[in-house]
Amino acid sequence: MKRALFMIVVVSLVAACGGGPRPSASAAAGAINVVTTTTVFADLVKQVGGDRVTVHSLVPKGGEVHTFDPAPSDAVAVSGADLLVLNGLGLDDWLLSFAQQAGAANVPVLQLAPNLEEVTYIDDNPHLWMNPAYAKIYADRIRLKLIEIDAQGQQTYDANADAFAGRLDELDTWAREQMGAIPAELRRVVSFHDAFPYFAAAYDLDVVGVVVEAPGQDPSAVEVANLVNAIRQSQVKAILSETQFSDELAQTIAAETGATVVSDLYTDTLGDPPQDTYDAAIRYDVEQITAVLR
Repeated sequence: MKRALFMIVVVSLVAACGGGPRPSASAAAGAINVVTTTTVFADLVKQVGGDRVTVHSLVPKGGEVHTFDPAPSDAVAVSGADLLVLNGLGLDDWLLSFAQQAGAANVPVLQLAPNLEEVTYIDDNPHLWMNPAYAKIYADRIRLKLIEIDAQGQQTYDANADAFAGRLDELDTWAREQMGAIPAELRRVVSFHDAFPYFAAAYDLDVVGVVVEAPGQDPSAVEVANLVNAIRQSQVKAILSETQFSDELAQTIAAETGATVVSDLYTDTLGDPPQDTYDAAIRYDVEQITAVLR
C-alpha cells in the first residue's frame, strides 16, 4: 500500500511538470544534467564537468546519506536527469530503487566505488573518498562517464580532471606533512561512525572504535561502557565527530575519559563556504584533527 501511494504521488508530480519526464538540462540549456546522492559527489562532478554540467544533490548540505529517505518531489529531479551518480557499496544504494520507482530506469547510472582495481578495500566500508588519492580515481570515473555521454566535451573534461588531480596531489602531500608531525603515541582516535578507515590508512591513524555502529542506531549502555574502557586503555586523545550528527553523546564520552571532541568534521557532506568543496573540506578536517592531536 505504501509503495502504491508513493507511485501515485510520483506520477502526479511528474504529470504536473508537463505530463511526462521533465526535459533535461542538456536539452534546455546545453548542459548535462547530473543528479548525485551527496554534495561531496556533486562537487566532484562540478570539478570535472565545469560549465558543461549542472549538478543537483538529493541529500542536502548537512544531510545524512545513510538514512536519507528521498521525498516524492525528488522523483522530478531524478526523472529529468541525464546521469545519476552514487557511491555504491551500500552507502546510497537507495538511489537505484528510487530511480526505478520514479520512472528513471533508463537514465545512465555511475557507481563510483565498486570494482576499482587501484583501491585496497577495507572490509565493506564505502567511504573511499576520504583518501584524496581515491577521490582522484572517482574523478577519473566521472570524466570517462561524461565523455561517454558528451563526447564533444572530452577536451574540457580531460583538462578539468587533470587540473583537479593536480590539486588533489597537492592536498595529499600537504596532509601527509601535517599528519606526519603527530607523535606516534598520539595517533589513536575514536570516530562517531565508521567514516574514517581510508583516511586513517592514508595518514597512519589508529581508529580504536566508533561511537555508533551504524547511523540512526543508538549504542546500548554496555557498548558505551566498553568504548569508554577502550578509550582509557588506549589513551585516546580525540573523538572525531561529524557535522551531520549531534556531538552530544561524543561530548558525554569525552567528559568521562578526558578525550577531546573534534566537532563538525566533514565526511559524507560538504558545508558552507569555504568548506563547500571536497578539497577544502578535507583540508579543514586535517587542520582540526592535527590541532588536537599535536
